[in-house]
Amino acid sequence: MNTQDQSPSSPGPQDALGFWLDNQRHRAWLNHQIDSQLAFFSASVQAQPGFCLLDHDGTPLPTPVQELHTTTRMIHSYALGMLRGHAGAADIVDHGMAYLASHHKDNVHGGYLWALSGDDVSDGTKLAYGHVFVLLAASSAKMAGHAAADSLLADISAVLDQHFWEEDMGLFSDEWTRDWTPFSTYRGMNANMHGVEAMLTAYEATGDDKFLYQAGRILDFFTRKIAPNENWRLPEHYTQDWQIDRSYAGIHMFRPAGTTPGHSFELGRLMLQHWDLSGRPTTDAPDVARALIEQALADAWLPDGGFAYTLDFDGKVADGSRFWWPVTEAIGAVASLIAVDRRPADEIWYRRLWTFANGTFIDHVHGGWFPAIDDDGKPTSSIFQGKPDIYHSLQACLFPLSGKLSRMATAAQSKSR
Repeated sequence: MNTQDQSPSSPGPQDALGFWLDNQRHRAWLNHQIDSQLAFFSASVQAQPGFCLLDHDGTPLPTPVQELHTTTRMIHSYALGMLRGHAGAADIVDHGMAYLASHHKDNVHGGYLWALSGDDVSDGTKLAYGHVFVLLAASSAKMAGHAAADSLLADISAVLDQHFWEEDMGLFSDEWTRDWTPFSTYRGMNANMHGVEAMLTAYEATGDDKFLYQAGRILDFFTRKIAPNENWRLPEHYTQDWQIDRSYAGIHMFRPAGTTPGHSFELGRLMLQHWDLSGRPTTDAPDVARALIEQALADAWLPDGGFAYTLDFDGKVADGSRFWWPVTEAIGAVASLIAVDRRPADEIWYRRLWTFANGTFIDHVHGGWFPAIDDDGKPTSSIFQGKPDIYHSLQACLFPLSGKLSRMATAAQSKSR
């Protein structure tokens, strides 16, 4: 089946009368995209431990350094594949869980190493960003029934509580040396935002209220203390006492200066997930989530389509690079808004986002998504090598299919064709 023949921009004659989330042709197209991505990235598994990068055509590339977030995102993604019954997904989860235990796990100092080169440690830094993805992987693996998931969950939960969680602030600190010696006072939104994602998944996997409580405290800080005073934008960087660090210049892709609108999409969706898992109490959560998402849509959508990577604190474009992941996260966020309240304006955005992704980022020949496009809307390799990620684009298809705000892993068990 040619994926372009199943374009989401023309799901059928009933299109004008309803929402794409209800449209069976669109849902079939999403399911095909999921299967295509799981098939494409399965080539990341090689005979040696760990995973390799893939070129645009799916050819394995030399991967001298394996980073923790890559390993754990593969485990998470293929655990979702296991729940869907995707052939071979269980073997990929086994491969990733084995590598996590044999290489990333620090048997000397505890915790998980950020980067490895073969059997050597290339970066032993202990990052909250990487550790929360270990929690995400363990939680998804548990829901998929992996035998090692419970022990991994217990270990990573203890590490996060002992070394990263700051109960007085209700937030995660960010980084330590390999032996847990402090070396910086940096605090960041990104690790905490992904911490919410991981803890909500852990709550779904275990029912342990601790995870829901901690996720709620992080959300309260960013969405009720910070965002309203920043015109519903989310500064990325903070001092040790959690004051906004407006002078932070940015040091790499994970820590760009200013604000990152893609993270507003993620945090807005996660706020709705937390609200849903909490029993949908009578609060302002849906309105706050909408404010975050709508501000990012308004600020960051560029004239030729796609989202600017970063903005200044006043919402002006700082880095106009167009990457795949903000589009995927906007799709999930808008689909969540539609699940709460069917508004025509949200449907317009949902269709716009998928139409743009389908015409620029999705590789209809080989599979997967191109990670970046240039000024002409063509794939570019100026920043990313090959296709580095299944996690974002896979979830962009799963969230709309689930039709829910939470329990995506449970929804993944039904392909709902």
